[in-house]
Amino acid sequence: MKISTKGRYGLTIMIALARETDNKPLSLKKIAARHELPEHYLEQLIGPLRNGGLVKSVRGAYGGYQLVKPPEEVTAGEIIRLLEGPLAIVEDSEADDAVKRKLWDKIKEAIDTVLDETTLADLAEEESDGYMFYI
Repeated sequence: MKISTKGRYGLTIMIALARETDNKPLSLKKIAARHELPEHYLEQLIGPLRNGGLVKSVRGAYGGYQLVKPPEEVTAGEIIRLLEGPLAIVEDSEADDAVKRKLWDKIKEAIDTVLDETTLADLAEEESDGYMFYI
């Protein structure tokens, strides 16, 4: 299993929004500049995040994007699954015997647990402590 740039950059957007004080709108241009990411690619990711109910847009000169829910209520798993789809360790055809299937299921369960227990607030706090949290 490999998380693509969609998932990684999507997490970057969400962490940046979570770190914004008083949930002020933040533009994709600022996020792209701060993290040295292509703005046009972030624009492609914001749609699914908005449609998934995680962010909302604010119009105007000081507009941008805001979180819909508090960072403590949004998990890394929710963001990753929204952008990447269901997580799979191996293709079903590769896991044909029961012993290996059991191992793949345990690995997937462990990954799901980490993603679902890690909130956006946790990630924003880790980043603000000078440690960049990478998944």
